Amino acid sequence: MKTVLRVESLMKSYLIPSKSEDRLAVLKGISFQVEEGERLAIMGRSGGGKSTLLGCLSGLDHGDSGLVEVLGQDLAKMSATDLNRFRARSIGIIFQQFQLLDHFTAQENVRLPLDLAGRNPVEADALAREKLVRVGLGDRGDHFPEQLSRGECQRVAIARVLAMGCPLIFADEPTGSLDAKTGTAVMDLLFESAKEAKAAVVLVTHDPLLAKRCDRILYLAEGQLSHGAST
Repeated sequence: MKTVLRVESLMKSYLIPSKSEDRLAVLKGISFQVEEGERLAIMGRSGGGKSTLLGCLSGLDHGDSGLVEVLGQDLAKMSATDLNRFRARSIGIIFQQFQLLDHFTAQENVRLPLDLAGRNPVEADALAREKLVRVGLGDRGDHFPEQLSRGECQRVAIARVLAMGCPLIFADEPTGSLDAKTGTAVMDLLFESAKEAKAAVVLVTHDPLLAKRCDRILYLAEGQLSHGAST
C-alpha cells in the first residue's frame, strides 16, 4: 500500500514571551505514517498541540526538526512557491470555521483554488458545479456564505477540497460548530467521497464517536502520540 504521509521525529517549540531564552516544547519527537485511503483520527485535550501538529503536517508551519514527507516529498526542503503549488494539488484542508470568502458565492469559493492552480476557467467552472451537486448543493451555487446554513457552508468547504482532487485531506474539528445530525451527515459525505477517490483523511477531533469511525486513533498528550487512551 502507498504511503501518503510519513512523519519522523517531528519537534516543535515556541519561545515563552515572558522568558526570552526559554522555549515551550509542543511536539516532542512525533512519528507515524498514513497509507493511501486510510482514515486516521488524532485526539487530545484543547491546547495540547493538535492544531500545531496539523499546521506542520499540512506545510502551513514547519517543525524545528524532524521530517514531514507527503507523497515522498520533504515539505521542509521546498521553497515557499513550490510548497504552495504542491499543497494546491496534493493537500486539502477542511477547517472548523469553513474559511469561505464572504464576498464569493458558493461556486466561486469552490472554484478559487482551481483558478489559483491555473486550471482552464471553463473546466474549473464545470468542476465546481459538479462538486456542489455531489455535496447536495447544486441549486445553491449562486448563494453567498451568509445565505447558507452552517452545515451548507461546511459542505461547500468539502466540495472545494473534492474539486482539488487531493490524495491527502486534513480536517480540523470539521463538526465542531455543527449540530449532531448535520455533523454526521457532513462526515458521511466526506468519508464516502474520500473512499471513492482513495484519499487519506487525517482528522483532528474531540469527538470520540467520530474518531471511532476512523481506521486508527492516535492520542496527542504532553507532546507525544500514543495508541492508548488519552489521559
